Amino acid sequence: METKDRTDKYIKAKKQVENIKGFYKHAAFYIVINLFFIGRRIYKDIEYGDSVFEAFTEISNYRLFFWWSLILIFHGISTFQLVNLLFGKNWEQRKIKEEMNKQNNL
Repeated sequence: METKDRTDKYIKAKKQVENIKGFYKHAAFYIVINLFFIGRRIYKDIEYGDSVFEAFTEISNYRLFFWWSLILIFHGISTFQLVNLLFGKNWEQRKIKEEMNKQNNL
């Protein structure tokens, strides 16, 4: 039985490490590709006659960056299980105690 538990824990740990590795790859691609496309759009804006300031402040140059940032954030939340940290067992226990105290005070 202990061997099965150890094997299950190893499989879960390996899967989590693979998920983290996937997130890091996603983050690396995110940085490289966004730098390339943002740089390319800024260069084109300057080439078409915009000033450097206008090219850098043009909001449409950063659309891909914004939307992909949201996707990366959700990927990070699911990979690192941040929802469980915020709303895990300890949170549930605290909320139950708070609700019980409210009921007692009524």
